[in-house]
Amino acid sequence: MAYAGALRVSGVAALCGALVVGCTGGGGGSASPPTTAPGTSRSSTADPRPTASATPGTDPNREPKTAAQARGLVQQVISGPELFGTGVVRATPYESDPGQWAVLGDDCLWRLRPLPGDALATLTRHFEVPASGAKGAVRLSATVTVHRTALDASWEQARMLEEDLDCTEQTQRPGERLTGLQSLSFARGEGGNTSGDDLLLETGQCVSDTHGGPYPYWWQQAVLGSVVSGTSVCGGRGRSEEELNSLVAEVLPRMLLRVEQEIGRSGGSASGEPSPSGSGTKGGS
Repeated sequence: MAYAGALRVSGVAALCGALVVGCTGGGGGSASPPTTAPGTSRSSTADPRPTASATPGTDPNREPKTAAQARGLVQQVISGPELFGTGVVRATPYESDPGQWAVLGDDCLWRLRPLPGDALATLTRHFEVPASGAKGAVRLSATVTVHRTALDASWEQARMLEEDLDCTEQTQRPGERLTGLQSLSFARGEGGNTSGDDLLLETGQCVSDTHGGPYPYWWQQAVLGSVVSGTSVCGGRGRSEEELNSLVAEVLPRMLLRVEQEIGRSGGSASGEPSPSGSGTKGGS
């Protein structure tokens, strides 16, 4: 595939064998990352704070400087149903409120809050594979957030990992929960990550009062310059891990390719102090 040479965030494929398939356990919705892979797990005590450094894949002069520019970039980058493949359709609601993002509280409950000052634009799109016969619906999402600086984007990623370490069970909204969450983080060059500045992978189970469960859940988020992109999948009754993997394996790499096309190539270093906001690229999913 043409994308494979340009982007390999399915570098999770390198660490797990295949994205969802290699990182999940057996039946019953069990999911756990491999214990031998390089990176940071939930039990890690490593300092999650990012450092300012060069961002090889992007040109700071091409990164958005205004909210309007950032919204335009989001529309160019974010996935539609076509990147997920055959059978994936828009869910209802389809798009999130671009003026809000989700913040994880100390009680491990996601709540919508106004977009913070260090973020220029954000958008989450929701998709599904409708239920058919004995198979239940699959829920998917794609999120893109554009920050003011690459350092702000790195801080979102670091905060997200720190929050995940504290909340292995999370409530996304009333009646919808994530359980048994485990995370791995990969800097550029680790775990097959050759395209993002940083890649965060989370696996667990999703449980819904409406859809049932637990079902396999998988989410990944990558930083490239000032842009944070993420995708998620929540399985359904009778859906195999291979089936889920086929839906999401190429979506994040393709979104990152779009980011690189819009704000690449090589350039400067991030500088300055980040704004003290919460992180929300995942929470909108």
